[in-house]
Amino acid sequence: MSSKYQICTRCVMDTTDPWINFDTEGVCSHCRNFDSVIRPLWKTGAEGQRYLDNISNEIKHYGSTRDYDCIIGVSGGIDSSYLLHFAKEKLGLNPLAMHVDAGWNSEIAVRNIQNVTESLNIDLMTYVVNWNEMRDLQVAYLRSSLANQDVPQDHAFFAKLYEVAIEKKIKYVLTGSNFSTESILPRAWGYNAKDSRQIKAIHRRFGRTKLRSFPISGLFKSYIYYPYIKGMRVITPLNYINYNKDEAMAYLTENLGWEYYGGKHFESRWTKYFQAYFLPMKFGYDKRRAHLSSLIVSDQMSRDDALEELHRPPFNEDDIKEDEKYIAKKLGLSLTELQDMIKLPNKEFIDYPNSKNFEQFLRLGKRAMGRIGILK
Repeated sequence: MSSKYQICTRCVMDTTDPWINFDTEGVCSHCRNFDSVIRPLWKTGAEGQRYLDNISNEIKHYGSTRDYDCIIGVSGGIDSSYLLHFAKEKLGLNPLAMHVDAGWNSEIAVRNIQNVTESLNIDLMTYVVNWNEMRDLQVAYLRSSLANQDVPQDHAFFAKLYEVAIEKKIKYVLTGSNFSTESILPRAWGYNAKDSRQIKAIHRRFGRTKLRSFPISGLFKSYIYYPYIKGMRVITPLNYINYNKDEAMAYLTENLGWEYYGGKHFESRWTKYFQAYFLPMKFGYDKRRAHLSSLIVSDQMSRDDALEELHRPPFNEDDIKEDEKYIAKKLGLSLTELQDMIKLPNKEFIDYPNSKNFEQFLRLGKRAMGRIGILK
């Protein structure tokens, strides 16, 4: 990290991202990347509607003889909940909603999933991760002292979602990932949750329970097997509309019995603790900066309003004490043990075995084969 503090003059990203850089006008590399790379990919208006018409017709034709034409992973959060509505009521699709319960759902999240799927008459399938294995892997990650403590639940989510899609012969996976609210996220603040080699290495070193049923899906499956051997398509419909977070929340609240849970990804009690307390206290990373900056560059928030938000602490002291007690007990740790893990020396993903080079090889290979027409 630079010894001189600096904050972007356009968004609110700053030098807590050690890889950030600024131009002569003080605009950060994240904003420049949004303008040059992300903005051109964000197709809205007539162009976006043409894409949505074409892809929805393709999906409906594919699913005309099947129980479902697509699958959507749901968490009870804003994006996945709105995507269910958009897919069913705007695109006319017949999705299967898939929820992976990793043991950290808030009560609000559970109600949101039930209310939204029932209101839309969408079938819901829930997979419950073995808690002994999930708990053991979560504690192993705490002992690893890495920044991205969401890897265990994130990996379980997408690994099981893709596995079920293959089992049920569903070719199209719709995701709520979107440029509107998620265009900025420093790579230095975390590492790829799909790297199963690192997950296994950390568990071998710090874990105590065998992972017999925990969903695992490596990089080869994600980048080659699913898309090119099984023909899976991952579609991001919200990138083809002017998706607005506040408008989405208002619609969900007024029409589908949805409730707000207090912060981005706070539908998970673990993620709430991890983002609001663990990351700022241990690493100095306030993920609100990335979330708010994404809203700034997508013209959903002013920089002044974002700065005002950041002047407030990332957590309520009383709430976080209650969350900390809950999490320690659920993980089978004493409160002191959990608090001591924040004091461990910070580590980076390169401190443990990983597949970063293999991931780069797969990406480069896909691009090369795409250029010569082998992969489309």
